[in-house]
Amino acid sequence: MKALILVGGFGTRLRPLTLSFPKPLVDFANKPMILHQIEALKDVGVTEVVLAINYRPEVMINFLKDFEDKLGITITCSQETEPLGTAGPLALARDKLLDGSGEPFFVLNSDVISEYPFAELIKFHKSHGGEATIMVTKVDEPSKYGVVVMEDTTGVVEKFVEKPKVFVGNKINAGIYLLNPSVLDRIELKPTSIEKEVFPQIAADQKLYAMVLPGFWMDIGQPRDYITGLRLYLDSLRKRSAARLATGTHVVGNVLVHESAKIGEGCLIGPDVAIGPGCVVEDGVRLSQCTVMRGARIKKHACISNSIVGWHSTVGKWARIENMTILGEDVHVGDEVYSNGGVVLPHKEIKSSILKPEIVM
Repeated sequence: MKALILVGGFGTRLRPLTLSFPKPLVDFANKPMILHQIEALKDVGVTEVVLAINYRPEVMINFLKDFEDKLGITITCSQETEPLGTAGPLALARDKLLDGSGEPFFVLNSDVISEYPFAELIKFHKSHGGEATIMVTKVDEPSKYGVVVMEDTTGVVEKFVEKPKVFVGNKINAGIYLLNPSVLDRIELKPTSIEKEVFPQIAADQKLYAMVLPGFWMDIGQPRDYITGLRLYLDSLRKRSAARLATGTHVVGNVLVHESAKIGEGCLIGPDVAIGPGCVVEDGVRLSQCTVMRGARIKKHACISNSIVGWHSTVGKWARIENMTILGEDVHVGDEVYSNGGVVLPHKEIKSSILKPEIVM
């Protein structure tokens, strides 16, 4: 089987992290976002992954070369010279996706995190005999999204309603699809939306089915949702393989610590924290609802909550970082500095406090 991952654009919503790496290579729970998807695809027998990309393809390919060998999976790029929306990239990658086998292929949005129930999706898709299956997830506020109206017993999709004013359902497109090769015949090589143009057409022919996604789902393409996604992911990890989570008197709730990270005495860590490879957390540090990425150092008695610390950054002694502060790569926060929602671009030194949310350039 094959899969196409829509990598897309510049990742502006996740800046300053995406100033250093394309969004799919930004760490999430101690490994690049896209690797969560590729590993799950490999587990259900996908042998080739095509990345639909228009931004820095050489960085992606060089990075993923290592993983090709480790995972035993072929990873190629299909590069857009102009943005083609969410369906155009399928037409562009047509020759890579068609292999004459007639097997369906996966299409994923790169910033969706879930338990990826791909085996169940394949089984459901093959059972209904339609042309395409989309995964949907239930949300509390459907009026903020495009809602998928479906027949609950069969899964047949009846129609799509964009940001409904009156309640028509609470299921939205989760950005995970399984499509028969015939879907490619419906898509022209031009900027096209799969959600607004292609799927409604398949639904009109009564060949589009939806499966409700079990477990959690989050689009982690912006900082607040990234932190929420981390909580949901760690919660899911607790149920699926609790042994991977950290334990000890210094740990509260769900915490993921890379084996190469070092943690000092008298710390209190958690809930909902990921500490990446090579990180150093000195004595007396307090961490909650945050990610500390590869190579970062948190000095004595610093306190970090609800924030993201980028690669190789340093947080000084007795510093306090909170309220969705995002430190880009190689940012150095001085001792006793306070940051309330500061967004700091890479390679900066912060010597004075950031008292209200602002971007530091």
